Amino acid sequence: MDTSETHFIDLIEKHKGILCRIVQLYAYNREDREDLQQDIIIQLWKSYPSFRGESKFSTWMYRVAVNTSITYIKQEKRKPKANYTENFPEIRDTPYNDEKDIQSKAFFEALQTLKPIEKALMFLYLENLSHRKIGENLGISEGNARVKLSRVKEKLQIILKKNGHEF
Repeated sequence: MDTSETHFIDLIEKHKGILCRIVQLYAYNREDREDLQQDIIIQLWKSYPSFRGESKFSTWMYRVAVNTSITYIKQEKRKPKANYTENFPEIRDTPYNDEKDIQSKAFFEALQTLKPIEKALMFLYLENLSHRKIGENLGISEGNARVKLSRVKEKLQIILKKNGHEF
């Protein structure tokens, strides 16, 4: 294994949390998560030679992972849709005993109804990235990120309220 492979593997290991969170957000069952994770890693490896270090590796990784996920979702839309609850057995079967668990489940389910770009916006927001960083990751301006994020938050509030939850 040459040093670039070793360095790449080290960087992926260091930032594997990003990969896990994005895969969890965009893929609905274990098999899809494994496929998407593999697709992201392959795309990261193919793109790695073009990484110039002008941004942090994690910023670049977010961008590649989100773009790969959006492409994956578009390809998945061509496949027949499965029953939503079948895709989340761990959620369906988990007993929710306290209000925080119930709110988390409701929020996660609401996130799943968003468009891929809206999911990306929320993901980056929940990662505590600034509007400027969100814009950089998604290839949009800071102002556009701010406006889109505001709209997505409103949309989530409407979805949650419609489903009987208020945050």
